[in-house]
Amino acid sequence: MKPIFAFLALMALTIPPQVLAQNRHDARVALGRRLFYDADLSRDGSMSCATCHEQRHGFSDGNLVHPGVTDEPGRRNVPGLANVGRFSPLTWADPRQTTLEKQAAVPVFGTHPVEMGMAGMQEQIPKRLGRDPCYRQMFAAAFPGHDQKLDFAKISRALADFERSLISRDAPFDRHRLSPEATVGWAAFRRSCASCHKGPDFTDMAFHRLSPPDPAAPDQGLYEVTGRQADRGRIRTPSLRNVAVTGPYWHDGSAPTLDDAIGRHGLNLAPDKTRAIKVFLNALTDDKFLNNQAFSLPQTACGVKL
Repeated sequence: MKPIFAFLALMALTIPPQVLAQNRHDARVALGRRLFYDADLSRDGSMSCATCHEQRHGFSDGNLVHPGVTDEPGRRNVPGLANVGRFSPLTWADPRQTTLEKQAAVPVFGTHPVEMGMAGMQEQIPKRLGRDPCYRQMFAAAFPGHDQKLDFAKISRALADFERSLISRDAPFDRHRLSPEATVGWAAFRRSCASCHKGPDFTDMAFHRLSPPDPAAPDQGLYEVTGRQADRGRIRTPSLRNVAVTGPYWHDGSAPTLDDAIGRHGLNLAPDKTRAIKVFLNALTDDKFLNNQAFSLPQTACGVKL
């Protein structure tokens, strides 16, 4: 038996089951964090998950859309990932994407559009990662047992566990520290916006259309999956956590500012109420989340500087 596996087997005999389970979970989160920042998950080694999901932007990226490794333009704005472990469905317009494990394959292997460009090259990822002894050690710790095969199922599970750790619950709103104007904005928001932007993450997870359907539009939203005429142009309500740093807005990034995003809803708000809502939305920014080193690019792995 190899030393690492012998060590893990010995540990299993002496450590309480709940501690072992927590250790495995922590090891998967650490592995998922490293994978999240690893460009070896893309065709030419130029793109990682973090290329599009930047921590300082609430794990969005600040662009209208993001091109993939082939420079094919992206189709939709990159959403933030705060509290994404609570979300289902996960994407702008695909109700089939209900788990983070399943959704991980979309950017890696998807072709509409091409993002990380690994379609048809699935076997390359385990080969690339398997050359690194530290990765082999991290996978063994994250998935102890007789099956030590390094495959995308384990990769996607580790990525999903890291993404579930991206919890944002320490904005001024959460700490009940709203300024007087933000308090006015919160009241105006509840009256005008909270029918869709509701709950702790300010989304009902439902698909809506805010303008008449346009069969000529390049993005048909939910219709592209369901084929139902009633679904033309329907898009899932985005979360508003850290919204002040995740612009530009809307599913296509076509609203450059919060003023534009609010204005498109046709709410006919007085200017002072629009301003107050903006102040409230800024109070959803969680600075600790944006600067948490546990979510950032790892500097070491297996005790060695990366």
